[in-house]
Parts: sequence; C-alpha cells; structure tokens
Amino acid sequence: MRTFVRDTAIAVPLAGINIDTDQIIPARFMKRDRGEGYGQYLFHDHRFTVDGTARRDFVLNQPDFAGARILVAGRNFGCGSSRESAVYALVDYGIRAVISASFGDIFYNNALKNGLIPVPLAEDIVNDLRDRLLAGPERRLTVDLEAQTVILPGGDSHALVIDPFWRECIMKGVDEMELTRGYLEQIEAFERRHERKHPWIVQP
Repeated sequence: MRTFVRDTAIAVPLAGINIDTDQIIPARFMKRDRGEGYGQYLFHDHRFTVDGTARRDFVLNQPDFAGARILVAGRNFGCGSSRESAVYALVDYGIRAVISASFGDIFYNNALKNGLIPVPLAEDIVNDLRDRLLAGPERRLTVDLEAQTVILPGGDSHALVIDPFWRECIMKGVDEMELTRGYLEQIEAFERRHERKHPWIVQP
C-alpha cells in the first residue's frame, strides 16, 4: 500500500450513477497478470471502441483531465460484484481518492485495504462539484487525510469521514498485519505484565 497523507490534484468528474465493478473493469480482463498493471483496463468499454480507439468524448480521454488522481462519481459507486480488481484498476491508473455520495459496501472496504480513499459527501455537493469541474477552469482539489478535510475549488471545505484504523494504515502505508506488527513491542510488554499478574495462565 502506498502512503497517502495529503494530495492536491486534478479531479475528474464521471457521469452516471450505479457505476458497478464490471464497468470499472470488465470481467474478461481479470485473468490478466496484475504485474502488467490493471490501469490500462479502467473503464475500458467506456474509454475505447471495439477496435481499441480511444473515445474522445469520454472524460478520462480529455486533455483537461489528464493526470487526474481524484475521481468524482455519482452515488452507489462500485456496486455490483465483489471483485477487488476494480480497486486495483483505479489504483494502478493513478487514482488515489474517489468522491461520491455513496459506495458499494464491498468496494468501500476493498478500497481502504488498498490505500484508495473513499470520500463520502452529500449528493448535492457531489453533483455541484462535478458540474464545476466540467465547466472549469479550476479542476484541482485537495484531499487531506491528516486533517480529515476535502477542499474544493473555490476554497469550500468539507469533513472527510473515515475509520480511524484505516486512516492510520493509509497514512503509514501499511496493511492490517503490518500495522499490528508495528505495535509488537507494546503487545509483548502487555503480555509480560499480564503473565506476571496472572501466572496461573501460563503454568503447565
């Protein structure tokens, strides 16, 4: 997992609601080696025609949003099947945060486990933000995990609600096991104190 603390980046507005995991990465690409990167398959059937030509009208193919690291999507983003590869595709493409009014539950948890930050905001705020990003000219916003805020174009600030455990994991760039191992000394000290206080626990 890559560390994330704060990022100011181009945000790309994605039209539509109920964007499911099969749209994020079609199932036929899930057998490919992830070592080659799943980012090339992100929204594949929206980004490309059947002969592989980039669709100029799809937002990720537009020059104004080149290099985007934040995605702004309609409600219920990531619904559908439980494929973790949907998160892989976003992360491998370079997306570090997704802003939406709501997320598919499994997608939301998969995102946190892979260092992709799901940012829930009120639907009217998300819809207005997408309109503003499309209109331009300002298309950069800030996701600040340390301060737990999102700063939109124009300076409006909103709270970023995230589980404290996953916030710590992502800021340190570790998964659950790595975070636990980081507290090994404290865990072992607790066990020694507990054994001294309750020696009968460890007696043969």
